[in-house]
Amino acid sequence: MSPTRVLVLNSGSSSVKYQLLDMRDSSRLAVGLVERIGEQTSRLKHTPADGGSRERGGAIADHDAALKAVAEELAKDGLGLDSPELAAIGHRVVHGGKFFTEPTVIDDTVLAEIERLIPVAPLHNPANLTGIRTTQVLRPDLPQVAVFDTAFHTTMPESAARYAIDVKTADEHRVRRYGFHGTSHAYVSRATAELLGKDPSETNVIVLHLGNGASASAVRGGRCVDTSMGLTPLEGLVMGTRSGDMDPAVIFHLMRVGGMSADEIDTLLNKKSGLIGLCGDNDMREIRRRVDEGDEQAELAFDIYIHRLKKYIGAYYAVLGRVDAVAFTAGVGENAAPVRAAALAGLEELGLAVDGERNAVRGDEARLISPEGARVAVAVVPTDEELEIATQTYALVIGSGNHT
Repeated sequence: MSPTRVLVLNSGSSSVKYQLLDMRDSSRLAVGLVERIGEQTSRLKHTPADGGSRERGGAIADHDAALKAVAEELAKDGLGLDSPELAAIGHRVVHGGKFFTEPTVIDDTVLAEIERLIPVAPLHNPANLTGIRTTQVLRPDLPQVAVFDTAFHTTMPESAARYAIDVKTADEHRVRRYGFHGTSHAYVSRATAELLGKDPSETNVIVLHLGNGASASAVRGGRCVDTSMGLTPLEGLVMGTRSGDMDPAVIFHLMRVGGMSADEIDTLLNKKSGLIGLCGDNDMREIRRRVDEGDEQAELAFDIYIHRLKKYIGAYYAVLGRVDAVAFTAGVGENAAPVRAAALAGLEELGLAVDGERNAVRGDEARLISPEGARVAVAVVPTDEELEIATQTYALVIGSGNHT
């Protein structure tokens, strides 16, 4: 019998999410999260299918150390990487450029291309590569598959994907809008249609993926027609440490007047901007606590975050023409009721509203938070990027016969 398990690794800028799934029924055999990698307060939480979560604290220096810790926790449950039931490892890879528009079995050529794309995904592609290389050492005989964040957005029309710069220059350097969080936007847009009892091919959804990284997408009939991130994950919404949209001349100004180098500005915009640049915190829970205590700096950061988010909701409403639902997902989108309420406040004329009682309810299931009979549904849909990655990985490996 062919192996049926897939380990999914989602190596983010400061975290590793992982799931071990049995693809016979998509059941989770183990789920875990390593967060705050590189800090003294790192934490690993591991939960096997039978419950009984385990946690370990203390500093986890880097992604290599984090992945080795994950392998140790899996082994304690008899689910180690040496299991013959493991069919493949699926990796979330942020940037695939135009080369990778579908899941791809990883070889040296693929690794080299992912590495070459680091300049346009400096926070994530290095972490993705570490995840791949570490697991290649731990289980060198096993197929490893890259599932790219950019793939779902390849359906954008040229009018949305092109920047208004010289065409020859853009083509020569492959400068265009690629979009990211594609596995999440794909999963959530379909799950939202299912929640409404509609066919995804007939459903228009604005998906708001709000985590430390944040992006919006306009999905018409199951196909992305616009998204907020661009050449890199820097464009778009205000994020935890990224600035999102701004006048590109700010960069020239900082070079000429501030004497900053390109690398210094890159670090500023990707790692020292967004919420953390505005108020010193990039955790929405902490920002809301400070707002509730009357902290003006935190309140301004929150207001800027919401203002940008509201602009994108309005813009994508215009792009789609008809909107069936707005779906909030990811860490902030799923858990921060004040963000959801503020983002849609004042948009009642567009048919968008949040029911206060429904919005306050916390849960792990997809649910509606709009008032009964609302013209446009507002939903909270927990994303499942790991299941999406596992499904694509397993289909590729089993379909090609490239498995152990």
